[in-house]
Amino acid sequence: MLQVKNLSVSYRGNYALREINFNLEPGQLVGIFGPNGAGKSTMIKAMLDLIPATSGVVTFKGNPLKQKLDKVAYVAQRSQIDWDYPIKVKNVVMMARTIPTGLFRYPSRQSQELVKMALKRVEIWDLRNRQIGELSGGQQQRVFLARTLAQQAEIFFFDEPFVGVDRKTENIIFEIFHELQEQGKIVMVVSHDLGESIKNYTDILLLNQKIITFGHREEVLNQRNLDIAYENHILPEV
Repeated sequence: MLQVKNLSVSYRGNYALREINFNLEPGQLVGIFGPNGAGKSTMIKAMLDLIPATSGVVTFKGNPLKQKLDKVAYVAQRSQIDWDYPIKVKNVVMMARTIPTGLFRYPSRQSQELVKMALKRVEIWDLRNRQIGELSGGQQQRVFLARTLAQQAEIFFFDEPFVGVDRKTENIIFEIFHELQEQGKIVMVVSHDLGESIKNYTDILLLNQKIITFGHREEVLNQRNLDIAYENHILPEV
């Protein structure tokens, strides 16, 4: 189980997140929704100890999650990635094998095979020797999706993975999310799309500095909860 207890984040006395509490079991595919500035990305980064939390504890199987980061795959927002860095697609994906391989050691045959399988699964094996900056937005996102698959993690975090991608890439991403779910993985996805794609998530976490509600999609998605989360902004019907 992944447990988040009383997680809060503040900057100069102002809370970005306040007392976040929830539990996740293997096989949950969770969409994290809320308005801009709600703290969605902040929550993920605080859970991963990428930014300091004011208070709170995050555990996985009873141990601090920050001590189990080899079990975690994380894809940041595309805007946070340096696409001009000169690196080939296959080497980006091979980065997922750094911990099991060890620094300055040649990747094992198993690692090479996992990278190949991951790139084929996201349908960009033929682009493996291209510089990542030469790819389209959708192809770039698939590279990082392949990296998470090669890592063989147990928990997956994706921050706005659908921004700037094509429909084919979106379909591949959701297919893989469902495959990970069927494998008993925990998948958390930050998104802003309240359209038809929201039906892909089994559970929804509505956030606006604090958790508005969290539960099964059909229980969470009603106009009252959305009005509270989005503070009566105009939203599409669900």
